[in-house]
Amino acid sequence: MDKFSFLNAAHSQLIEDLYQQYLKYPDSLEPSWKAFFQGFDFALEGYGDDFGRNNETEPVSAPVQMANKAAASGNIPDDIQKEFKILNLIEAYRHRGHLFTKTNPVRERRHYEPTLDIENFGLSKDDLNKKFNSAAETGLPGAATLQEILNHLNKIYCESIGVEYMHVNNVAERKFIREWLQVNENHPKLNTAEKTEILEKLNQAVAFENYLHTKFVGQKRFSLEGGESLIPALDQLISRSSQLGVDEVVLGMAHRGRLNVLTNIFGKSYKQIFSEFEGKEFEEDVFSGDVKYHLGSSKKIKTESGEEVSINLTPNPSHLETVAALVEGICRAKVDNKYKDFKKVLPIVIHGDGAIAGQGIVYEVAQMMTLEGYRTGGTVHIVVNNQVSFTTNFLDARSSNYCTDIAKVTESPVMHVNADDVEAVVHAMRFAADFRAKFGKDVYIDLLGYRKYGHNEGDEPRFTQPNLYKLISKHPNPREIYKDQLIKEGILSNDVLKEMEVKFKNLLDDNYDASKEIEKNTMDLFMSDDWKDLPISLKGEIKIPVDTKFDLKTLKELAIRMSTLPVDKKFIKKVTRLFENRIKMIEDNTIDWALSEWLAYATLLTEGHNVRISGEDVERGTFSHRHAVVKTEDTEEEYIPLRHITENRFDIYNSHLSEYGVLGFDYGYAMASPNTLTIWEAQFGDFVNGAQIIIDQYLVAAEEKWKIQAGLVMLLPHGFEGQGAEHSSARLERFLGLCANDNMVVANATTPANYFHLLRRQMKWNFRKPLVVMSPKSLLRHPKVISPLEDLANGQFQPILDDETANADKIEKLVLCSGKIYYELLAKKEELNCENIALVRFEQLYPLQQDKIKEVLEKYGNRKQLLWVQEEPENMGAWGYILRHFRDTGIEVIAPVPSGSPAPGSHKMFERNQNNVINRVFDRNDEPAKRPVTA
Repeated sequence: MDKFSFLNAAHSQLIEDLYQQYLKYPDSLEPSWKAFFQGFDFALEGYGDDFGRNNETEPVSAPVQMANKAAASGNIPDDIQKEFKILNLIEAYRHRGHLFTKTNPVRERRHYEPTLDIENFGLSKDDLNKKFNSAAETGLPGAATLQEILNHLNKIYCESIGVEYMHVNNVAERKFIREWLQVNENHPKLNTAEKTEILEKLNQAVAFENYLHTKFVGQKRFSLEGGESLIPALDQLISRSSQLGVDEVVLGMAHRGRLNVLTNIFGKSYKQIFSEFEGKEFEEDVFSGDVKYHLGSSKKIKTESGEEVSINLTPNPSHLETVAALVEGICRAKVDNKYKDFKKVLPIVIHGDGAIAGQGIVYEVAQMMTLEGYRTGGTVHIVVNNQVSFTTNFLDARSSNYCTDIAKVTESPVMHVNADDVEAVVHAMRFAADFRAKFGKDVYIDLLGYRKYGHNEGDEPRFTQPNLYKLISKHPNPREIYKDQLIKEGILSNDVLKEMEVKFKNLLDDNYDASKEIEKNTMDLFMSDDWKDLPISLKGEIKIPVDTKFDLKTLKELAIRMSTLPVDKKFIKKVTRLFENRIKMIEDNTIDWALSEWLAYATLLTEGHNVRISGEDVERGTFSHRHAVVKTEDTEEEYIPLRHITENRFDIYNSHLSEYGVLGFDYGYAMASPNTLTIWEAQFGDFVNGAQIIIDQYLVAAEEKWKIQAGLVMLLPHGFEGQGAEHSSARLERFLGLCANDNMVVANATTPANYFHLLRRQMKWNFRKPLVVMSPKSLLRHPKVISPLEDLANGQFQPILDDETANADKIEKLVLCSGKIYYELLAKKEELNCENIALVRFEQLYPLQQDKIKEVLEKYGNRKQLLWVQEEPENMGAWGYILRHFRDTGIEVIAPVPSGSPAPGSHKMFERNQNNVINRVFDRNDEPAKRPVTA
């Protein structure tokens, strides 16, 4: 009785308490105690009289009495021991049944030890016909033979669906899953109409792929062949979810099977797809378009059950898993702005098996599931599992057992399904819809199929997987398998099936002929209803000045309201003092950077816009300047002043430690929120490196590729402060190298007023553009970086700031610069009382305001030298970009020497470099001024 040795040290009262706990919350007990009480309960139902009853006067429950006797004697009757063994067997099926399933359609599964053979549980073939009360634990109505229990467990856990759910610690969730699986032994109950509908979708999927293969031989299409059951799966998932209250679906997927999804789920016309295969140009000249298997779509559909659902397929690049972050952001925006209910919007992300296991962004997005600023009420993840990634075998693609093991991080259930068993696939989708609707958590469906051809249709897979592809070449497709099943069941005849196939083939032929008449391809706008009031900008429209003024009296009132803490709440002294200082700034009319930022948000809120800010440490601000969220001293209750301005929404969230995932989320949010000022702030500007794929594939290119607008603002702290190679540069040169065709704005504002107008302009345009701001660090507290309220109220954004103190006739050197370096040059100019140098700031680096630049150059026509001055090394910063635009002006550069690293690690070397730049501008040889090491 070693197994129950834990009883020996147990006190009677303890056992009684545990038994009462077991009766109320069985799953809350430690497993050995739970198994013990279960075993005795089941045993006592059949063997209680033989085992003896309690005749003592004190009211001790039977299991407690049995426990005490077992502990005292060390003996338990054999029949009762076997009840425990059956329970162990049942638990093993729940924990490990997924390892012994029939889920691989083309080859044998790996062998795992120990198996679920009854001998491994102390049982034998002699026990097969014996009845056990433990059967009730599996959902059977009463006592059953061991053989019946085994048959039942195998049907639930070891056929076409393997279920992983015992890693889920939530008792209610685990109970729901267990009971859901036990209904009809985890098999679907489908009527004739439902089976016919599934076959029709399967026929569409298979026939479409076959048609493309014959008409467009050798062209890349990333076919779905081997995973065609995805089409009825999505159809059923959307239909079931709509019955559970979902009004809108946002889908993200990679290229494989995308054309099939576009036509057979989203209703994109076949002729349009065929026309795209011809490689015709798009109608718009500036619009470059994208390959057909990256395009998005938005439609309203009516499900078979009659519900209307809006469905959106998010455009995506070839960079796998990137789109997942955008899907979550889009869904959150729709919840915040339209539905106010997470159950109304369903995110679906379709993964490849290699990508979900290998791409780090998967983890970043998974961790968003319950985070306040990023949750979306649960995502359904579907893995189209080809068992190979391009040419890489699955054993080389991951260390984990399954590609879906990320699910264990969020305690999300997983169903592994044989993609050839289309009814099992549909069943799994219904589970996903039900679980997500009930608990608002992620669900993973691992669709085990195969890839009929290579990575693309021109690839030869037998180079790297000859044995696998020998099997695949002989394997029937899912339609033929299901067709034979329905014929055997007498659901449909061969003639009806043939008619279905011919009818669909004729439809494709008609569309193919019609596609020849299309001269130029067009593109449907993604989420066009959300953007109907904001058309894409005309060429050059981005340079037209915008009115960003705001009433001075109201502005001052807002400033005071925001800066006044509630008297009934106690804050730490530093917070109180900070807000008192803000009141003093208002009284002195010296508005600093942080307060001007607040005022930009406040004014937009009063004008009917929403504001969302997200990123690492944004609530306080990396440099302790923002303090948008303050906490009371004793209870840490949050107080957010900007939420007390209007009814419009001001949201600010500290993100988890992620750049790639969170920037993707916020970009998706901006895509779906034209009326929200959406901001992502990097902790330091160079942290944006980790999110470069979002920048390259979406931020700078989405409008040209997919006609998508997004007004996302990126705040990237930038400036050389002597902190070393990191935390100095936001890599301005990279952004400027990506600028073209008015695709975004790149700014490096140096005054609070200009920053105020820059943020307001984002929402005052009648179109949307991404804004990248090289935001300040030391300038946040620089005594000269202040603005009067009048400049905020009455001005507008100034792309170029001229030198107001310069006498044009005396200027010999015209210095162009941008950002923090201006204030260091200004300090030197004032120190020397220099009158022959003018300092002109470029506040907006892209697009350059050429008319204003021309005015400046003409104004200082007497100059002898035109300089571009920067603190970044010569091979970085804006110099290369400036040279391209000023190559005919004789412009020269003053900058630190070219370097592979943005800044030196030595503070003294930094000072020497910085001082050298200043000296060269003023033709001096002065020693560096002492400065503290700052942010």
